[in-house]
Amino acid sequence: MLHGLMMQMPLTIASLIEHADRHHPDAEIVSRRVEGDIHRSTYRQLHTRARRLANALGTLGIGPGERVATLAWNGYRHMELYFAVSGRGSVLHTLNPRLIGEQIAWIVNHAEDQALFFDLTFLPIIDGVAAHCPTVKHWVAMIDRERMPDPATRTGKVKLLCYEDLIDAASDHYAWPEFDENTASSMCYTSGTTGHPKGVLYSHRSTVLHSMAAALPDALNLSARDCILPVVPMFHVNAWGLPYVAPMVGAKLVFPGPTLDGKSLYELFEAERVTCSAGVPTVWQGLLAHTEANDLRFTTMKRTVIGGSACPPSMLRLFQDKYGVQVLHAWGMTEMSPLGTVSTFKEKHHALPAADRLALQYKQGRVIYGVDMKIVDANGEDLPWDGKAFGDLLVRGPWVVDRYFKQDATPLVKDAAGRGWFPTGDVATIDADGYMHITDRSKDVIKSGGEWISSIEVENIAVSHPAVAMAACIAARHAKWDERPLLVVVKKPNAEVTRDEILAHYEGKVAKWQVPDDVVFVESIPLGATGKMLKTRLREQFKDYQLPQA
Repeated sequence: MLHGLMMQMPLTIASLIEHADRHHPDAEIVSRRVEGDIHRSTYRQLHTRARRLANALGTLGIGPGERVATLAWNGYRHMELYFAVSGRGSVLHTLNPRLIGEQIAWIVNHAEDQALFFDLTFLPIIDGVAAHCPTVKHWVAMIDRERMPDPATRTGKVKLLCYEDLIDAASDHYAWPEFDENTASSMCYTSGTTGHPKGVLYSHRSTVLHSMAAALPDALNLSARDCILPVVPMFHVNAWGLPYVAPMVGAKLVFPGPTLDGKSLYELFEAERVTCSAGVPTVWQGLLAHTEANDLRFTTMKRTVIGGSACPPSMLRLFQDKYGVQVLHAWGMTEMSPLGTVSTFKEKHHALPAADRLALQYKQGRVIYGVDMKIVDANGEDLPWDGKAFGDLLVRGPWVVDRYFKQDATPLVKDAAGRGWFPTGDVATIDADGYMHITDRSKDVIKSGGEWISSIEVENIAVSHPAVAMAACIAARHAKWDERPLLVVVKKPNAEVTRDEILAHYEGKVAKWQVPDDVVFVESIPLGATGKMLKTRLREQFKDYQLPQA
């Protein structure tokens, strides 16, 4: 085999910030901080501080491949960690603060995190979990010296380091090391249907390739002419890759910090002249409620990426018809880094009637380059792309997971040619033009406001109640959160228990947003031949159930 005679330059995350510093040094990074003020920096300044932080991590004894956790909002300090940790060959591990303490501690211990950097908002979480995380040697508050918590008034006993002290004490002379582009770069845990969360370990190569594909015109269409505001959290699959795409193309970045209400977001959109944003439908509901109530318009917004859960048709129409903001309906998974499909038109679709174009936009879209997909039947046979046949959705690509962290077995299924495909757990159709539409989920989870809720975990807690014989958790439609859990309960013979007593049983066992919204009591739950609960029948029975609205 004849090899090409081209330079060998590994695809590394540090190369992104080096590129931004060299070619877009004055492009801004604007952050609303937990301190409450607006902070402004540039890619050049971020690169300097990232090099200082890389040196500081070395001083702390963080070695190559070792995990560094974050518990933080979207902001410039979090982004500095994105590049400092991965750039030096360590692994950035973003934690979801919406989990309860026990879940966070389990994930930290499983990842064997050596250090944990956190925003002060999350100090109560840190004080609650620190004693249960023996691998963590350093707890770093992402704040300056003047605002460091007073040890005398804290309930937690763990010693805290000051982020800005580490930066100030370190040199900015640092040469990013070169290493194999397949080296691990970052990690995010995803919730499954059973058992504990699973770690998805990304590589430098997969991250850079995903960023290149995400920026393409038929994907997110990002450039140096954009001002991007990632509403999707940086602990959700690296904010869908936007902190990497932005320096790659030289776009201005605006981080909202912890303030995600409609009024605060709108003011930031307008003040910073944001052109593109990304988030889950529930966040956009709050933003649109504010604009509608105050008769406001967007002066610079051109498009928004909506993913995490299906975009309601009414939201899509409102954004586009009233506000002139193009909606990019996207789909992906933690296991896919996450971007897989985006619903953008082909040339021929512009001639379609408006109703047909909207119907196409409601679909999850077509794959971006790098991802392939197919639908198969129960026997693993390929199904036609006719928009009618539906089957299990499988994907493959250079930024799709091969196996989970610390698991030898691969979840991939092999095709006739021996190629591995990742089973998404979704049931979908694909039309002749390659537009995929998710019709159901084969895996037993509920997606509420972009967050996965394991129905099996909810059920297991329910049946631990002494009065409960059997319980099934299903998704019920919700106006704001898209889906919320509804618990269907069979009582033990002669047992008495109320709805409120069942719900009180969840306190301290799961996060509040994972607790069912309502409980219904039934005489029996339908079972299949193997004894499994037939949730399809329950979903049909309660398809029109009205949840209590808060």
